[in-house]
Amino acid sequence: MNSTQSLISELVSQHGKKRTSLLPILQGVVEQEKFLTEFSMIEIAKALDLPASDVYGTASFYSFLEHKKMGQFIIRVCKTITCDMKGKNQILLAIQDMLKINIGETTPDGKFSLLQTNCLGWCHKAPAMLINDEVFTEVTPEKVREIIGTYMKRND
Repeated sequence: MNSTQSLISELVSQHGKKRTSLLPILQGVVEQEKFLTEFSMIEIAKALDLPASDVYGTASFYSFLEHKKMGQFIIRVCKTITCDMKGKNQILLAIQDMLKINIGETTPDGKFSLLQTNCLGWCHKAPAMLINDEVFTEVTPEKVREIIGTYMKRND
């Protein structure tokens, strides 16, 4: 049994083999392994006795359940109308210019990935951005450059 299978087994023991356990198990795998591989989704399907298509369908529906390798720091920019009206496009342009990547891409060094996501729940302080689990609100192009500059210097 490899580490992914052990992790899935542990998560199934913790959450149970019910269909309703699927989402917490997917979240647990992403938390530990950073993304869902095809192998992990098949193993989850086997463990819960579900069709693999159900597991993939659920994983691909939720924007925080990545199913491809991402950068160490995942930058998510809110794409709601509120953030759009408050300058989301300028934020994206500043990030793209600084990191030399487009939406959906990862920097060649594997440090950053850039994504757009649905509402982050910070419309009252738009535009909002999330880097891994850290929320940044009322961001401007200048503030974004400063934030990303700080992350570029990190070695974790």
